[in-house]
Amino acid sequence: MVCYSLVILSFLLHTKDQAGLHFSTSSTGLLIMDYEVRRERSDQPELQLQAMRGFLHRTGLTVDKLDHLNIIHVTGTKGKGSTCAFTERILRDYGFRTGFYSSPHLVQVRERIRINGQPISKELFTKYFWEVFAQLDDTKDSHGVSMPAYFSFLTILAFQVFLQERVDLAVIEVGIGGAYDCTNIIRKPWVCGISSLGIDHTSILGDTIEEIAWQKAGIFKPGVPVFTVKQPDRPMTVLQGRAKEIGCPLWVCPDLEQYESGAGHLSLGLAGQQQRCNASLALQLSKTWLQRYRQSDDQLAAPVVENRLVSQATAFKPSPIMVKGLEATEWPGRTQTLRHGPVTYYLDGAHTTGSMQACVHWFSQEIQQEESSNRGPVIRVLLFNTTGERDSAAMLKLLEPCQFDFAVFCPNITETITENNADQQNFNVSVENMLTRCLDNQISWQSLSGTETKQGSESELLIKDRLPLLAKTRTNTLVFPCILSALQWISQGRDTVLATAGCPYLPVQPSVMAKAEPLREAAQVSVLVTGSLHLVGGALKYLDPSLAS
Repeated sequence: MVCYSLVILSFLLHTKDQAGLHFSTSSTGLLIMDYEVRRERSDQPELQLQAMRGFLHRTGLTVDKLDHLNIIHVTGTKGKGSTCAFTERILRDYGFRTGFYSSPHLVQVRERIRINGQPISKELFTKYFWEVFAQLDDTKDSHGVSMPAYFSFLTILAFQVFLQERVDLAVIEVGIGGAYDCTNIIRKPWVCGISSLGIDHTSILGDTIEEIAWQKAGIFKPGVPVFTVKQPDRPMTVLQGRAKEIGCPLWVCPDLEQYESGAGHLSLGLAGQQQRCNASLALQLSKTWLQRYRQSDDQLAAPVVENRLVSQATAFKPSPIMVKGLEATEWPGRTQTLRHGPVTYYLDGAHTTGSMQACVHWFSQEIQQEESSNRGPVIRVLLFNTTGERDSAAMLKLLEPCQFDFAVFCPNITETITENNADQQNFNVSVENMLTRCLDNQISWQSLSGTETKQGSESELLIKDRLPLLAKTRTNTLVFPCILSALQWISQGRDTVLATAGCPYLPVQPSVMAKAEPLREAAQVSVLVTGSLHLVGGALKYLDPSLAS
């Protein structure tokens, strides 16, 4: 059993007075008890959607009411969040009141539920949390069931917020897969999108790209247009078959260059070559949504499914609002660059081999430009971690050609003071397992880089009155017990943002500090933070304090 409630509970404990809400110790215990649920994974995943309908009904919602949200539903393996961000920004710039539901969050759980591009306020989160919780809690006995799991609860909460706050549309990012994801309770989206497909979450979605494509195509609905970026032949064949079976038109997005022939060069707010296909998908989704909005119900004809299994979507000249929206899009933690004096951070939550290839390409281009204008010595640092069933060794192999001077590994723990990182804790994995994985990553890196292990170079890092965690040092690789201690060692006090954030300084062994001399003397320190969105989020908590405010 795992406790999903503590993340939300900790947030509420810190905001209840500000929101004018109070609860007793007994009700706090009830929160913890009722959210002790198993992971939302099952041998019969189709039962999740059936349960989701029951949860919706108990909160006073129905699938009919969800139809009023005018939904854009997006799935994929890589780039679905960026696609949603582009789409939301474009339609917001048209003057619509937008809702945007995404996952995971980077720093605070409120980031998952956005209105007009901003996470909902603490007051709104608290208000709607208690409304939804009370409705579910009051009805759980009579229905013979308990409470929804973490992601299901947040999905219901998002629907409730968007309906009550009267958004004009909701951009909904699928959590995992599509067919049995709890967001797929949506019955009548206005348009659906599929970003790049790849291998991920194999224990849930299947081991082959065909199985994963079948799951992703589960969001298709009869008559609802679907747009996809270009896919490899095997998954595209599956998408075509599912579209024919369900009865919906499937369109393949053109390259972004084809739009540019009529509009000139399109600047994107998100860096990286891979964002160009996401931007093309967002243009097609936005245009289709706008066309539907501008037609009255009696003028809407059912979409025609052509005889061909798949059609090529037509490039068009983007409107000035679309052009502005693409350029103004922000999506933290994805191909993001932060310059803090002599320390520059490159943050990307790549966590599959496909997304890591794109990350390496982006980082290589960025670092080449950065270093060409620097006259002094430059130090490259990798800060890396992975979670779940990801193939760490394969991703590290892709990163090895970047020629890092230091490879630093740490678990996705922001601080060793646990009460300071409730929104970013993972209750499914023990600290010991997380650190073991970091040490395994270190060994993989040493094998790739040909670094020899020095006997007797291990040292224990014990931080007084905190979790006793082990830090092991090697020649150019180190393992730290938390993200903050890793960032403090890498920056060596030269990052003014981190130094003035008011974070406690976490001491390390003198032998570890001695290794940092090149970091103190370099004219420029370039740090790539990657392997996990949770790692990136933990880093951003300190590197961009506005996200935690």
